[in-house]
Amino acid sequence: MKNKVEFVSNGVTLRGMLESPDQNVSNYALFAHCFTCGKDIAAASRIARALTEKGIAVLRFDFTGLGNSDGDFSNTNYSSNVEDLKAAADFLKLNYRAPSLLIGHSLGGAAVLSVAHQLPEVKAIATIGAPHEAQHVVHNFAADVDTINQEGQAEVTLGFRKFVIKKQFIDDVAQSESKIGSLKKALLVMHSPMDSTVNIAEAEKIYKDAKHPKSFVSLDNADHLVSNKGDADYIATTIAAWASRYIELPTEERVSKDVHKGHVYVEEKDHKFAQNVYSDSHHWLADEPTTVGGNNSGPDPYEHLLAALGTCTSMTIRMYANRKKWPLENIGINLYHERSYNKDCQQCDEAPQQIDYLNREITLEGDLDNEQREKLLEIADKCPVHKTLHEHLVVNTKLGER
Repeated sequence: MKNKVEFVSNGVTLRGMLESPDQNVSNYALFAHCFTCGKDIAAASRIARALTEKGIAVLRFDFTGLGNSDGDFSNTNYSSNVEDLKAAADFLKLNYRAPSLLIGHSLGGAAVLSVAHQLPEVKAIATIGAPHEAQHVVHNFAADVDTINQEGQAEVTLGFRKFVIKKQFIDDVAQSESKIGSLKKALLVMHSPMDSTVNIAEAEKIYKDAKHPKSFVSLDNADHLVSNKGDADYIATTIAAWASRYIELPTEERVSKDVHKGHVYVEEKDHKFAQNVYSDSHHWLADEPTTVGGNNSGPDPYEHLLAALGTCTSMTIRMYANRKKWPLENIGINLYHERSYNKDCQQCDEAPQQIDYLNREITLEGDLDNEQREKLLEIADKCPVHKTLHEHLVVNTKLGER
């Protein structure tokens, strides 16, 4: 599942893509792309897609002035990239869950190593073709450094595109300090000996400075941009397997609030639309779609209502069929909600009466005869939720203690 997201960093709107598993999310990861690249570079999208198959949601975004994000690239620098990463992590923490895994490609690898100490929830970091220090990136436009220092800026060509690099960028990366030795987090260094952009000697420096737990994986014949799909899949699979030793579902997400059996507790998650929903042993999210201002992080209220009716219907049919030992192989139920206005209503006075419909289409698979199918359709209306919705339902509301 892909969701377009946006957040603000230093007054600039950044845009990204959050890819999540179709089922439960075990962890959230933050991906930092390479210098002058973007969130949609093949390596980023392929690695994110492969990690979602392992249950890990991945946020990849465009740094300031790149891709779909606002801002002027010429006014950015390494420090602003680090701030962008911090803003992205804060966005995840506020709206979903704080990232437990950081992944950085090339200069993005140096950036995640720099920002990690500011993110206490991060347990593991993986770098891909990363330099030991941010200053290494200057070699990409070494021929223009003198011009930049003398004139304050220069237009340089990087990867068939032209960018304006200012002197402040060079000064900024020169002042950046490595924090690898004080990470206190698990580190996986991935690098190809064939990398012609960032020499594998940089990986050796990172590994040497890092404290345990640390690991190194050779990417063999992979190029710097990880343009081969097989290499990207291998990276994602390796990261997921390695990280499983260090990251797990946080206790507060795995165990619900102190909720009595048969009760449900709802509280705000992002002070917008997203809601945490707790039962005595489960936790899930409710939200609104992005079209109305939500983040689509969970089903909306009517989808929850349809799910309650649908699951109860299916369970009731299954119980009856099993008791009768009928050959019912599978049950599928399609539900949707709609409203209409009954203009001919006799009790509506002058205003038409609004009628809500919960439409339910049931598919029964198996060697059932027509009589059995009709009986199971009749049983569907006897599910407890169906009965509750058709009874005279009263919702009592009162203020709780703060």
